[in-house]
Amino acid sequence: MGESLKTFVGGTEVEVPNSIPDIRAALPEERREEFDLAINEAGVHEIQAVMRHWMLEAVPDPEAERILHRLAQDEAERRSVA
Repeated sequence: MGESLKTFVGGTEVEVPNSIPDIRAALPEERREEFDLAINEAGVHEIQAVMRHWMLEAVPDPEAERILHRLAQDEAERRSVA
């Protein structure tokens, strides 16, 4: 499978999936079909760039998740007031 890859997201070290099955498993279910299409359509000269794109997309971003959670809460509050 290769060496484990790591990066920092919001100051926290996270592991980056580095194989097609691992990347696919790390993606949200609704994104897997798009990933499959991109991987299957990539040629020999494109596969590394396609994998790098999806590797980073599969890495969780706690800051982005906090922002989305806050926005969902704000929207729920607006709906309850209306």
